Amino acid sequence: MTDTPEFSRPVKADQVKRLTGDTHIEADATEREALARRFGLSSFDRLEADYSLTEENGAIMARGRVRAALAQPCVATGVPVPETIDTDFVLRFVVEGEGVPEGEELELDAEDCDTIGFDGQVVDMGEAVAETVALAVTPFPRSPDADTYLKEAGVLSEEQASPFAALLGLKDKK
Repeated sequence: MTDTPEFSRPVKADQVKRLTGDTHIEADATEREALARRFGLSSFDRLEADYSLTEENGAIMARGRVRAALAQPCVATGVPVPETIDTDFVLRFVVEGEGVPEGEELELDAEDCDTIGFDGQVVDMGEAVAETVALAVTPFPRSPDADTYLKEAGVLSEEQASPFAALLGLKDKK
């Protein structure tokens, strides 16, 4: 088994300064199929990104936009639930082991981005984009029929399962 990710688009760190403009990457059908298996998706019909890389304060910054079309199984029925992702991303690649010095605190604000460690030689933009999509998908997708299916299976709704549901039942008996 290889350690190369399904959707690998390596960029050598020493070439970042020479890159100008946006770079476009797109996963082919075989890559999308492998990613769908890894992420537990029903299908993965599109994965592409446009990004630019810069060096800032000893880190490599990736700024861009990712677009994806996929389907995940509904948490209740297993039926594929389609989803489209179209979102901006900002990633900061830092050499592993060169993070915040021990004992110092890292202050975060709204402008901060995801930080990814790398070996100092190569950043893999394909894998970074794939992980960005994995983090952007709906965590517990539900098909339009999920509530009906759950009710028929005898699963209580949140209101019915509430500790106060019994008290509400007593109120109705008055």
